Amino acid sequence: MAQTLFTATRVGAIDVASRLVMAPLTRNRAPAGVPNALMAQYYAQRADPFTGAGLIVSEGTAISPQGQGYADVPGLYGSEQIDGWKPVTRAVHAVGGRIVCQLWHVGRVSHHVLQPGHGDPVAPSALRANAKTYVFDAQGHGHFAPTSMPRALHRHELPGIVHDYAAAARHAVQSAGFDGVEIHGANGYLLDQFLKSGANHRTDDYGGRIAHRARLMLEVARAVCDAVGADRVGIRLSPVTPANDIVDADPQPLFAHLMRQLAPLGLAYIHVIEGATGGPREVEGRPFDYAAMKAAYRAAGGRGAWMVNNGYDPRTAEAALASGHADLVSFGKAFVSMPDLAERIRRGGPYQGLDRASLYGGGAQGYVDYPALAD
Repeated sequence: MAQTLFTATRVGAIDVASRLVMAPLTRNRAPAGVPNALMAQYYAQRADPFTGAGLIVSEGTAISPQGQGYADVPGLYGSEQIDGWKPVTRAVHAVGGRIVCQLWHVGRVSHHVLQPGHGDPVAPSALRANAKTYVFDAQGHGHFAPTSMPRALHRHELPGIVHDYAAAARHAVQSAGFDGVEIHGANGYLLDQFLKSGANHRTDDYGGRIAHRARLMLEVARAVCDAVGADRVGIRLSPVTPANDIVDADPQPLFAHLMRQLAPLGLAYIHVIEGATGGPREVEGRPFDYAAMKAAYRAAGGRGAWMVNNGYDPRTAEAALASGHADLVSFGKAFVSMPDLAERIRRGGPYQGLDRASLYGGGAQGYVDYPALAD
């Protein structure tokens, strides 16, 4: 039987009722990095596997204080934060849902007011990203501000970052109740910065040639798999997105190498952003063959589910599944305004729009008050 959006499947160790995935969505509603009751309500609204998502990927969650790049995003490194996540995962599971935690270190995409001791953000090289991050002013009003100048990480600091990823994974699965984790290796954040030549000008064995630039991401992937089991680990990648001022001179061989190295780990899934994150699926001047990337993964023995993202609608999602291009399709902003997205797709609509003014920060408005379909 051909797979469709509403065909059940198994993603590593996780049984899911559909192939419709809620993509990670930063909403800046966790003061002091601590998840709260409003967040539990938000995720539970979208977790029913028949009206909402078969699998939820949480918003990006900082693995350490250094890894934070935006105000009021949740963390997973202190006991208060871990305890804050427990009601969220319980609420998701109570309606039959499944949720994995996206593990996040932003690297240079941060501001000194968000860093421990107001220090400089860290990066593979001391190159500032031409990007913005979300901070609060003296009156407590959220706004976007240019990122701060980073400092280059010393080589001796890198094992500590790998350790932080593994520790956060253990906290997520063994303490906070998540079904698994997703390593955020996309969108110009730390692991993507090491991977891509535009942000990584190092001359040690974490920079230069492809194998060296991929080293940190692969060390993190292996450590996280060791911590919680590879069948509960996914990874998100974005080969050509320009998000957060990231670029690579030759991404096709870079991602072919990465696929060959990730394949033996036995990951639950690979999550690929096709094109520019939240933008066009074809990035001018940055051609990329996603089928070849997937073929490299399969040829090297990779059996994890292949999840695609960016610009999909119900028709193109079904086509991607029917053709074998994808095993799972993730939707982002559609799940913000339509917590019952699956039910709307089944009925052929109606679809409701998004209040962009309430995306980042705030309270219930534009977060948990979007109406569901009437019975």
